[in-house]
Amino acid sequence: MKLSEQSVRDLPRKVSAILPEEIEAYLAQLDGWSVDVEDRVSKSFRFKNFAEALEFVNKVGGIAESENHHPDVFFTWGKAMIAFRTHDSNAITIKDFILAAKIDELAF
Repeated sequence: MKLSEQSVRDLPRKVSAILPEEIEAYLAQLDGWSVDVEDRVSKSFRFKNFAEALEFVNKVGGIAESENHHPDVFFTWGKAMIAFRTHDSNAITIKDFILAAKIDELAF
């Protein structure tokens, strides 16, 4: 099953950290995501203007609320950066990759 077809809500609240080799396999299923220096799954997005960036961030917020898994979100004029690290596990988990895949499916 594709990552984007899964739901974080179907998983236990606390899940295990993903091993480094698993991280690489999951990243290969995503478009442009990486692990940043703060050990989070992250991606930067570019937009034509502030309004498009805000619209995107609001859609990400809707996905995060529906899945009950919330990323760190940073945005400014024409840019947004989304980063995940499962706080309950204090690590990168499958939850982070599921949400990243769902975000990749937004039409922007």
